[in-house]
Amino acid sequence: MTDIVEVFAPGGPLARALPGYAPRRSQQRMAERVADAIEARTTLLVEAGTGTGKTFAYLVPALLSGRRVIISTGTRTLQDQLFARDLPLVAAAIGRPARVSLLKGRSNYLCRHRLLTATAQRALDGFEGGSLAAIERWAATTASGDLAEVPELADAGGLRAAVSSTRENCLGQRCGEWARCHVAAARRAAGEADVVIVNHHLLLADLALKEDGFGDLLGSADAVILDEAHQLPDLVTQFFGVEVSSRQVEHLLTDARAELARDGGAGGGAGGGAVLTEPFAAVERALAQARESLPPRGAAAPARIAFADTPVALEVALDALVAALETLHVELAARAAEAALAHCAGRAAQLAALVGRIAQAREDEAARSIEHDARNFSLSMLPFDVAPRFRGIVDARPCAWVFTSATLSVSGDFSHFAQRLGVGDAGTLQIGSPFDFERQGLLYLPPGMPDPAAPDYLAAVLAETLPLVEAARGGAFVLFTSHRALARAAAMIAARSEGPLPYPLLVQGTAPRERLLREFRAHGNAVLLGTASFWEGVDVKGDALRLVVIEKLPFASPEDPLVKARIAHLNANGGNPFRDYQLPEAALALKQGVGRLIRSEEDFGVVAICDPRLVSRGYGRVLRASLPAFTVTRERDEAGRFLARHSPSRHAA
Repeated sequence: MTDIVEVFAPGGPLARALPGYAPRRSQQRMAERVADAIEARTTLLVEAGTGTGKTFAYLVPALLSGRRVIISTGTRTLQDQLFARDLPLVAAAIGRPARVSLLKGRSNYLCRHRLLTATAQRALDGFEGGSLAAIERWAATTASGDLAEVPELADAGGLRAAVSSTRENCLGQRCGEWARCHVAAARRAAGEADVVIVNHHLLLADLALKEDGFGDLLGSADAVILDEAHQLPDLVTQFFGVEVSSRQVEHLLTDARAELARDGGAGGGAGGGAVLTEPFAAVERALAQARESLPPRGAAAPARIAFADTPVALEVALDALVAALETLHVELAARAAEAALAHCAGRAAQLAALVGRIAQAREDEAARSIEHDARNFSLSMLPFDVAPRFRGIVDARPCAWVFTSATLSVSGDFSHFAQRLGVGDAGTLQIGSPFDFERQGLLYLPPGMPDPAAPDYLAAVLAETLPLVEAARGGAFVLFTSHRALARAAAMIAARSEGPLPYPLLVQGTAPRERLLREFRAHGNAVLLGTASFWEGVDVKGDALRLVVIEKLPFASPEDPLVKARIAHLNANGGNPFRDYQLPEAALALKQGVGRLIRSEEDFGVVAICDPRLVSRGYGRVLRASLPAFTVTRERDEAGRFLARHSPSRHAA
């Protein structure tokens, strides 16, 4: 019988299947611990440094176990990679074929009921007939219902939303199209698979929301493996929180009107829709009143406001919105001859309850905030402590739970991550990266930098690091902690007296992230300015990336209402907000950002961290201890020589 030692051995199944495969004791060690956790149905936290090969280290024991395994990832890219490449390769190599299912969120599938409604409302809603006609033709033949099969359909837009469902508007088993429902079919396929690949959002929706009519995804799982697990604490907090938006209310009004029109008044005759004119108008007036009560959004206005800082007029408007939604619920329920309209009535009641719950919550219960732009607003309430609830989910499912990522610990200590999820008794394993960071990379800490709060700080960052970009001949990520700093830096670079950079400049926000990354790789000498979404989940191997500049230590802004509320909560409960929350979160984020540079044994480059606090403050030792063991220099010329030595001459301007 094939065992783990044999699979990872020189000349073993993986070596025969993968050209260039090199056995790594650390990879085998991780696989053995994962196998033990699956066998004993225990919880395990594994921090596996970049280059460990952690994907194969959990796929091999998962397949060898013969058990039913759920694999959850943080990104669609990794989800697709597992399904299309890694799992088939490993299964074939070790001779363990498995039934594998890739399960997406419901918004990725055609909803036949909503397609019928969209077709009936074509003129009313202004859909482009050609696009809708293409979806209708495709719907007649598709087996999967995956909207990715329709190239004419944009990823975002009204038409896609009109022909797919959400948790709020799905009718479940009451739907007349239930027998042909693509979401239900995908769920059934997942229920019959040996390995199911999902993403964290879908998994947590299943855990936190228990979607009606679709069963329990985890009910029969023997093991749950969560890759990119560092994202989980924040995601769990979101899913156990409450959020409601003006857009959800508007979608309800649109759907309810469509159902009334489709059913000729839904039991109220041809005039049924007219009878409901005032309840609809009351909801719209309350929405408008809420919008008008919010401060205007200027360039300097925060997008998110603490609930306690909003005017009294908002409280009045939200009370009116709750009352109007409750009235709409009553009126719709009285006419609900069809399941779809009854569901709309239920949605009105649920939205009223959510708005009321957020508006009336106590400040010591959760962090409440409101986010808005000129057209829409959303209310949110995030609990301070989700550990007991998440631990309850783990305890309720007697299966193995394996959490793995390159960044789970702070200076080797897993307690911050474990405590946020309530898994403090889990087994732990820390595996360092096999890369030779001391030889492959240099950590440059510029001397004499001003305080990050100083007005000239950003100018000093660019003055210090643009010469390094020149030495590297491009091939740089410049990572910022705020969109405002990114925009200012882009403007300052464009206005340089020396003229524009002699390298392609890519700026986050000017195109989708994946397109920017494709262009960055293709150019080979581009300079990319990015914020949070480029600090993690970005893999650029080879010499296209040879310099990573980090503008500032990634401490969350203490003025952010959610951060401010969490700090106040920790203070009120005798905690130390900086030690217990702000510092470990910054350490993990910094670790992610620095981790963009060295992605293979052949990579070389420089990480420049411009923030002087990394050296001048005592907590800098904690942050530095969490970073790879780069050679450290404070001499810019040395960093420049290192870059010049390892930068490809073909990219010279």
